Amino acid sequence: MSASEPEDRYYVYLMTNRPRGTFYVGVTSDLVKRVWQHRTHQLKPSFTDRYNLERLVWVEQYREVGVAIQREKRIKRWRRDWKIQLVETNNPEWRDLWNDISF
Repeated sequence: MSASEPEDRYYVYLMTNRPRGTFYVGVTSDLVKRVWQHRTHQLKPSFTDRYNLERLVWVEQYREVGVAIQREKRIKRWRRDWKIQLVETNNPEWRDLWNDISF
């Protein structure tokens, strides 16, 4: 890859409505756009719109789309308490990470 070519990036992320609230696990190549769509309820009808899931609380970045999709599917099958532990390990205050990604 040359210096002028963009690097592929894929993101697995968790949205919620409040600490320890309802979860949504997603994968995208454009995290800012996708989270903005969730936050502004542009995705209707959708699970995130129905449950007001506007807070980004966890994200991981990958270079290969297949790896990101596999991780998303794995996390979707996790028990709820495992998802809570995942967030609290990386974001113990359940801070909305929107400002961190929307520079």
